[in-house]
Amino acid sequence: MQLKKIVIATTWALGLTALTGCHAADNGTTPQAAAGQTASAPAATGKVMAVVNGSPIPQAELNALEQDRTAQGQPVNDQIAAALRESLIDGEILAQQAVKQGLDQDSNLQMRLKLAKTQMLAQAFLANYVKSHPITEAAMKAEYDRAKTAAGDKEYEVEHILVASEGDARKIIAQLNQKAKFETLAKKDSKDSTAQNGGNLGWVTPAGLVKPFSDAMVQLKKGEYTKEPVKTQFGWHVIRLVDIRELKFPPYDQVKAQVRAGLEQQEVKKEIADLRATAKVE
Repeated sequence: MQLKKIVIATTWALGLTALTGCHAADNGTTPQAAAGQTASAPAATGKVMAVVNGSPIPQAELNALEQDRTAQGQPVNDQIAAALRESLIDGEILAQQAVKQGLDQDSNLQMRLKLAKTQMLAQAFLANYVKSHPITEAAMKAEYDRAKTAAGDKEYEVEHILVASEGDARKIIAQLNQKAKFETLAKKDSKDSTAQNGGNLGWVTPAGLVKPFSDAMVQLKKGEYTKEPVKTQFGWHVIRLVDIRELKFPPYDQVKAQVRAGLEQQEVKKEIADLRATAKVE
């Protein structure tokens, strides 16, 4: 079992990964191609950035690339803007050559272009959904209060050894009863990725763990280990409590953005589930 499977990730950490798709040009695909068009059929009219062999490249495409970089926290200065402009021109030249060679008729390429268009449309829908369904301050505060209550007032530094069977866990406990070192046994016998760290999970809260594990953990005193194996969906555990301390839950203003992102992610998942429920999938 991986640590990430033991510690149940809060939705705050998920973020809106579904809404952060890259611009088609960043993947070596021209914006025209991503929209299912040839290089000779610009996707937009208006101000032109450059004309390549009679085919105009709209200024809007350069603007889109710059906006993408800015949204990702990357600066856009004159040098970067010039480089982006040259990349669009190079892309247009290469795309025109591909069309001349008939590569745009390749079935695999057409499939990938359709897939890129589908993904971009899906991302656009989700971004618009989030924008049109803003999370209220009251909802964020309620979620924060719920998480704070669930976390409790203490956090625990804990170690564990994960094995495949109850018998293996009892053998570990027997060795501990004979004064064997917990960390040594963890490194030798644990099936978890934390084995190399002596089974240490770091500081955790009961709410962040699967219930059988946390129920056993909170019954221990500092330095104690479980005298009976603990079974979870991941296997059999022997747990040792290293230390305990008061939990300093972060202030609301400090995690507000994470709370919003988590709630937005929940809303997005619900919308997808609702749409799937009404979709005819054969």
